[in-house]
Amino acid sequence: MRNTRGNLHVGAIVGAAALVVTLAVALALLGGREAAAAAPAVAADDPHVQHTLADTSGQHAHDLTINAVWAERALRADEEDQVPVADLPVVVAEVGYAPNAAPPVNRDYRAHVQVTLETTEEVMELADGVEYRFWTFGGSVPGPMIRVREGDYVTFTLQNHPSSLMPHNIDLHAVSGQGGGAEATLVSPGQQATFAFTALNPGVYVYHCATAPVGMHIANGMYGLIVVEPKEGFTPVDREYYVVQGDFYTAGDFGERGLQDFDMQRAIKEDAAYVVFNGRVGSLTGDNALQAKVGETVRLFVGNGGPNLSSSFHVIGDVFDRVWLEGGAMINRDVQTTMIPAGGAVVVEFDTDVPASLTLVDHAIFRAFNKGAIGSLVVTGEEDHVVFSDRIDIRPYDPEATAGN
Repeated sequence: MRNTRGNLHVGAIVGAAALVVTLAVALALLGGREAAAAAPAVAADDPHVQHTLADTSGQHAHDLTINAVWAERALRADEEDQVPVADLPVVVAEVGYAPNAAPPVNRDYRAHVQVTLETTEEVMELADGVEYRFWTFGGSVPGPMIRVREGDYVTFTLQNHPSSLMPHNIDLHAVSGQGGGAEATLVSPGQQATFAFTALNPGVYVYHCATAPVGMHIANGMYGLIVVEPKEGFTPVDREYYVVQGDFYTAGDFGERGLQDFDMQRAIKEDAAYVVFNGRVGSLTGDNALQAKVGETVRLFVGNGGPNLSSSFHVIGDVFDRVWLEGGAMINRDVQTTMIPAGGAVVVEFDTDVPASLTLVDHAIFRAFNKGAIGSLVVTGEEDHVVFSDRIDIRPYDPEATAGN
């Protein structure tokens, strides 16, 4: 037993040790030796321990009841992890195609989740009048957003369409194992491969093709996000969207019309001709703008496929109320701009206070206005002139006249 204050009476230490023994006994009664071995360490200055130490003579039965409750809670938390894979319910994953996020998991138990993605190579528009031969997961850039729950056992099948010219695979950053699944899923055109993993760590993770040359496969659009919800899930919000930034390296400069080839030398120099959201200039503007209403909470799952450039993600006209840094468990608040490295992701949330056309940008600002990394979220609803008044007046300004007054 660790003494965190350094001056507990020997009798208190003995009493605390007895409490731990009691807890272990309760665990053994509830779940056997394995549960007892997993009994958490109890600090002697814990208020529950102090309560017990205050009267160790007449409350043993009461203490045993309390400890049994603690043990039961611990067992419930771990119980679902002990269910054999063969006994888990089978669920086919529901994915989301950008800008629509995959639907929330909405379950409080582990499942055997089946995921299937197909790789394709197809010509699509990179900008108006500009075509590019994209390599894709699921026929879109980014690939579909996958959403599972912490602890889920996932069977993942990757199919390479027979019309493809290249082998492909997938490295899921959420996977603990060789290459994130890359070696297990390497498939030639007309092949499919399956592997399985357990989603051990909650968070928001990038996936991408990892076939050599890796940078070329990613630069051609082979990336997306997999969300591993924590066991307790995300707090429900009004709107969820899916946005992934990527940089493209075409032989022609920005806006040069026609079918553009990939330029390896340009990619090596990190001289992107395009930096875009969701695989295309204008994917989130005009008729494609995201939508929300005043008073709603918006959650954005934002990734950066790269392959090279980090993103300074910013929404002009609002402040991020909550940011899950790097897609992990740490939450920052009241953030103006958040960094997303290549191969990284983030979750941002903000409440919409007034009607506005909010502008999503990479705040390395020439990328927004000159290379395509710009989008819109249109918020409609009632004005609140206390929060934002818009222009009150405009009048001529004469510095000399002002100085004379």
